[in-house]
Amino acid sequence: MILMTKLKGRQWISDQNNHNINGETTKVPAMINGICQRCNTKAVSKLPDGRRYCRECIGLGRITEGDELERNVENGNYPKILTPLSWRETLTEQQELISRELVNSFKERRNHLIHAVTGAGKTEMLFKVVEEALKGGFRIAIATPRIDVVDELFPRFQAAFENVKIGKYHGREHHEVRDEQFVICTTHQLLKFYQAFDLIVIDEVDSFPFYENKMLHFAAENAVKKVGCTFFLTATPDSKLLRQAKNKTINYSLLKRRFHQGLLPVPKEKYFFKSYISNKGKVHPTLIKQIKKILDMKKLLLIFVPRIKELSTYEKYLSSIFKTSKIVSVYAGDKDRQAKVASFRRRETDILLTTTILERGVTFKHVQVIVIAADDPIYNTPSLVQIAGRVGRSADDRDGLVLFCYHKYTKSIQEAMKQIRMMNR
Repeated sequence: MILMTKLKGRQWISDQNNHNINGETTKVPAMINGICQRCNTKAVSKLPDGRRYCRECIGLGRITEGDELERNVENGNYPKILTPLSWRETLTEQQELISRELVNSFKERRNHLIHAVTGAGKTEMLFKVVEEALKGGFRIAIATPRIDVVDELFPRFQAAFENVKIGKYHGREHHEVRDEQFVICTTHQLLKFYQAFDLIVIDEVDSFPFYENKMLHFAAENAVKKVGCTFFLTATPDSKLLRQAKNKTINYSLLKRRFHQGLLPVPKEKYFFKSYISNKGKVHPTLIKQIKKILDMKKLLLIFVPRIKELSTYEKYLSSIFKTSKIVSVYAGDKDRQAKVASFRRRETDILLTTTILERGVTFKHVQVIVIAADDPIYNTPSLVQIAGRVGRSADDRDGLVLFCYHKYTKSIQEAMKQIRMMNR
């Protein structure tokens, strides 16, 4: 039996495990005029009997015309936690200023954009506002588009709030539903909530799949309380968010320095006339020379490859050349992705070949980066800025190599270089 207290602020399809639920809910039509009320998408697919159903959020259970959504709207607050924050380190002067600005925005229930360079310590700057919310008995969600970032953030917040029960939700985490006051999840998981949170923080707001995804934006708007607010975190905000900040419809904080006060590594650019990899599967000798140099320095190497199908070719050839080095590849659909990333972080892997799945939200110490085909359309300006930001994040290793390899010097490369240099001023 699932008690209604465990379903605070949640919504689900009526009759979906209803026999296990004890308590009263509000029921609403799951589809109105062909519009799904869970994800706000127009349903066009039809069952054999002619009823429309929504394909966009079908992974959470199929919504069909005639269905109802049950909602347990969040009323009242959680018990106040007097001393939730166990983190005792200090922020820099700039971080402290932004931390106070976030607390004030939460008190005023104002939306807020935090525009901070990669490695600025955005996570630590959130600690005070999370503490403020928990002390007041309010509910918080930190939502991010990618599973890897959830897995990265969760242990950091656990360590900072040792005595607080934190919920972790994404497509690869399966456990009984709970009613945690503090939730860390993917943005897709917000579809399961309705007016649940006093504060939602969208980390990496410009990242796929959240960026320009109307369904996920609707989910975030639906999951926050009517009197709640939303914070947006990113190193690369889009023009819409910057325009809202300029017009003062949302509050704005800018941090141009990393927590260790070091500058962002400026990428080196390398033009290639010939293919990076030959028809016979041989990697370009210039790349081999650069990789050898990095391995000789005992540094970790992250190599970004634009296409999943190319990963195995690079992995096979590099493994034949660097026989004493452990080389693996990873991509979004890799079932061993989390284990491979953890192995790389523990320095058990020397070279990690990856798609853009690791472009942001993950931190590795003493890592160097090579971007193969930085001119490929898959790498836009924010993507290249984020990739470059993987380097130099440790206080004891503030610099390092970022190499953009290209055949054609694109606007995305040019703008990425411009943004990085601008933040370093």
